[in-house]
This record gives sequence, structure tokens and C-alpha cells, in this order.
Amino acid sequence: MTNDVATDSELQKKSLFADQSAVRIAWDGLWKNNPALVQLLGLCPLLGVSNSVVNALGLGVATMLVVMGSNIVVSLIRHQVTDAIRLPVFVMVIASFTTCIELLMQAYTYELYRILGIFIPLIVTNCIILGRADAYASRQPVIPAAFDGFMMGAGFAAILVLLGALRELIGQGTLFSSMDLLLGPVAQNWTIVVFQDYKQFLFAILPPGAFVFMGFLIAIKNVIDKKQEEARKAQEPLSELGSKRVRVTGNI
Repeated sequence: MTNDVATDSELQKKSLFADQSAVRIAWDGLWKNNPALVQLLGLCPLLGVSNSVVNALGLGVATMLVVMGSNIVVSLIRHQVTDAIRLPVFVMVIASFTTCIELLMQAYTYELYRILGIFIPLIVTNCIILGRADAYASRQPVIPAAFDGFMMGAGFAAILVLLGALRELIGQGTLFSSMDLLLGPVAQNWTIVVFQDYKQFLFAILPPGAFVFMGFLIAIKNVIDKKQEEARKAQEPLSELGSKRVRVTGNI
């Protein structure tokens, strides 16, 4: 009986994730097909808002919640929506979640909402969200679609926060300043002054600086991928040579 239950559970997990494992979905979202570093989607808010950690984290969390919620709803209604009207329906779903996030930010993080400004309503037009809804969520069950939305949103938010940290550090010499705008009074003393008496480097704070830092991040990722590919290719001849030595020794 226990074996039957275990077998049913394993089959259910396999069917929920189809041919893509959870590890592969997470790897795609965070690194291999990262929407910011590889697909280069959502660059407008990424470059416009990432001048500090708190701004980047606020927009990153908002985007992650919208893409995950949209993926869940799109997956649930995928059999009831025809191809002719699927895109308008998906946009309506995304707009609904964006409106909910906008109202929540007005209620609980109003100052941060005012700083982020037009970029919160513009989440509706973010190519990452519509792209995942159409390319993945509309073809998958709920759990893989929700997990894919979470990992894609997390990958986008991670790059957003990393870019915000670099720009805040080099532009203002601090980290985590004004985090109370997002996390409340508990984060009032989280500001880390890395460089004392630092004169602001305005170029890093302005959007042109964001282009330069984003270029460095993409270049670093490409270098890491190239080294991993070279290491993988270097191991292949060694494994083949090792197997030949075993056969030669065996013949002797």
C-alpha cells in the first residue's frame, strides 16, 4: 500500500513538471535564460529604477509577484481561452495583478510608490511577464507555471538588486540606504556607509551609468559561461582516454 502511494506520488510529480525538472526551471530562471542577462527583457525599468537597493528591491518584488500570479491564472484558464483571444486575455490578467500590487504599495509603501512612479503601472507592459504567460504558462499545469514565474521573477529581481547595489555603492558610497521605505521602521538603521566623506559619482546614479554596469554584468556572465564550456570540453577527451586505458590493460 505504501509503495503504491509512493509510486502515485512520483507519477504525480513527473506529470506536474512534465519534461522539465524543478532544478532545470530554477537554473533557467536564475542563470541560463535569465530574463535580464540573457533575454534582455524588461530593460526599461531595470535601467531606470536601479539607482539604489531599495528601489531595485521594491520593483523586483512587485514584478516577481505579478509574473507568478499571472502564470498561475493563465495556467488555470488555458483550456478555456482560444488562440484568437489569448493575448488580450493574458494582458487583462497581468493588468489585474499589476493594479493589485499598485494599490498595495499605495497602502503600505506610499513613499516608495511615489519614487518608483510610472514604472509600477508599466509592469503591465513588461515583456518578461507576457512572454512567460504565452510561451510557458499557457502550456503547462499550475505548479510548474507558478514555479517558473517565481524563478523568472527571482532572476530578474536578483539582477535588479545587484545592479542597484553597484550603482548605489559607486554613486553614493553607501548600501541599503532608506530601506525603511520598503521594510518599515525596523530597517531605519540598515544604511551601511562604505566610503566615509565620499563625493557622489553622478554618472553611476544616472541612467547612462546603468548601461555601463549592465554591460559589465553581461560580460562577466559570458566569461563564466565560456570557462564552464571549456572545462566541460576539456574533460570529455580525458574520460574517453581513461576508458581506453582500462580496455588495453584488460587485453594485456
